[in-house]
Amino acid sequence: MEATPTTSASSTAPAADEVLRPVWEQPSGIVSFLTSVDHKRIGVRYLVTATAFFLIAGVEALAMRTQLAVPRADVLTPEAFNEFFSMHGVTMIFLFVTPMLSGFGNYFVPLMVGARDMAFPRLNALSYWVFLASGLFIYSSFTVGQPPTAGWFNYTPLSSDEFSGAGIDFYNLGLIFLAISTTVGAVNFIVTIFKMRAPGMSMNRVPLFCWGVLVQAFAIIFALPALTAANLLLELQRTFDFHFFDPAAGGDPVLWQHLFWIFGHPDVYIIFLPAIGIVSSIVPVFSRRALVGHTWVIFATVAIGLLGFGVWVHHMFAVGLPQVTIAFFAGVSLAITIPSGIQIFAWLATMLRGRPVLKTPMLFIVGFIAVFVVGGVTGVMFAAIPFDQQITDSYFVVAHFHYVLMGGAVFPIFAAIYYWLPKISGKLLDERLGKTSFWLIFIGFNVTFFPMHISGLLGMPRRVYTYDGDLGWDSYNLLSTIGAFVLALGVLAIVANVIWSIYRGRPAGPDPWEANTLEWATPSPTPAYNFGVIPRVSSPDPNWDTADREADRRLAAEGELLLADEHQAIAASEVEGEPVRVMHMPEPSIWPLAVAVALSILFVGMITQVYLIAVLGALAALGAIAGWHRPHEELQNQ
Repeated sequence: MEATPTTSASSTAPAADEVLRPVWEQPSGIVSFLTSVDHKRIGVRYLVTATAFFLIAGVEALAMRTQLAVPRADVLTPEAFNEFFSMHGVTMIFLFVTPMLSGFGNYFVPLMVGARDMAFPRLNALSYWVFLASGLFIYSSFTVGQPPTAGWFNYTPLSSDEFSGAGIDFYNLGLIFLAISTTVGAVNFIVTIFKMRAPGMSMNRVPLFCWGVLVQAFAIIFALPALTAANLLLELQRTFDFHFFDPAAGGDPVLWQHLFWIFGHPDVYIIFLPAIGIVSSIVPVFSRRALVGHTWVIFATVAIGLLGFGVWVHHMFAVGLPQVTIAFFAGVSLAITIPSGIQIFAWLATMLRGRPVLKTPMLFIVGFIAVFVVGGVTGVMFAAIPFDQQITDSYFVVAHFHYVLMGGAVFPIFAAIYYWLPKISGKLLDERLGKTSFWLIFIGFNVTFFPMHISGLLGMPRRVYTYDGDLGWDSYNLLSTIGAFVLALGVLAIVANVIWSIYRGRPAGPDPWEANTLEWATPSPTPAYNFGVIPRVSSPDPNWDTADREADRRLAAEGELLLADEHQAIAASEVEGEPVRVMHMPEPSIWPLAVAVALSILFVGMITQVYLIAVLGALAALGAIAGWHRPHEELQNQ
């Protein structure tokens, strides 16, 4: 049955606002900035910081494309090219895409499930501060002239101390540091989605964006230890002369590849899963009907998360593994296209059966589907073992990788900016500039990366800083460079649109899109307490349930407020989402920042090998954790 959108969203009644605002709202100023645990403020910080890293990675990419525009160019030295090549990959994979999606998750998961905050607000703050500190730690390698040079995949023996300098130590330690942020963030999302849902929100009614975040969080918990182990083993080898990856002493460099890709290929889906949640959130809204195959899309999301752990050797078909082994992984690489296909057909069916409105968010979703299908087709080609062995480490891989990751994650991120920024800022973005940015990005992206398929088939290696003019690559490289600058103009158009909208944009109102999920049942910007009353949910499209939202407004207007005495929230049952008990939520705290600073001192001591500093940092971290767990003063007095 087709859902009927409402034409207005609920806003907070004066009675609710008068009681709840003094309890939840935090003052402005530096102290509030450093101590805030509000999921919305933390989400915005993630978004701003990740965008800054994205722009830095874009400059690195433009420098590399300028170097490769013509044969024998001398824009970058070989050393500088290696540095930019490595840091571009590290930044995009570790410091932009996942944190950017975490920013949207931090801001909107509690709103979508009808909660007033994340399950562990202080842990949420710690996750952001550690992310920021680890990113600055990795980029501080430039200040000492030693950035990583072995690519984002950091293969041994190239990354051993015989061939690479201290930049690899920044890579190893920086990613171990970042893993703290990613892990605690994943735990927080899991508990929030399972335990903080509004009454009536059973698991089959959880929004699909939250399902993507939930499966991503579980994938992080199981995948990230492999990368952390790889970084730890390599750092022990570089610093203390262990031989885990040294074949002369009984080690094996292929061990690094196994450990890295046990993380690395699930990471493709770790990146992709929240992005497809964004797509599944936007398609119904702009198609003006409920998503076709809602339950099947949930099953497909879970299946992708599980199958993602069975394809890591997909990246190792050319290293000499037994044929039986690689045949198994080739089969799984083909099988994972099935749940992806289910999702694509569900989106297309929703569009065809609905009344699509091609606003800017929907344009980016249509662009995503077109680009991701191309990436999926070339992914199936990689599952054919003889073909994979022929084009391994060629520019064909670069083209495929960007069609899957940028097409599969960055296009949905751009759609999310246009879709959700009105809720964050309360201002609409300019639609004409939005459509201009889409066409610049869509055309620039395809002009940049599609020719790389051809240059790769002509034999261009994926890691080369220059080339001769008689190899047949020059015209394709020039075309890719032109496309990269067009793409950059599109990104700048988005940045300009965001800045313009914040200062000059029209008020968005509570629900400018007539959307279906609970975040649109709040004012724009959302107040500190999120909801005047904890909403009741009776379908997967709760904001289209007029009777429920009218009941919320009536209760708020009558002053029948739920949990209005202090920072409190409801803990729900894991499956049915029924209220179990009332939880006390932490107040603002300086301790998350203190732990992050102490951990920063620890890692500075490790990178400088001044172990007294590392010990002091560890002791300071323990002291900050002890302060963190000091009982709340009000609870002590009860």
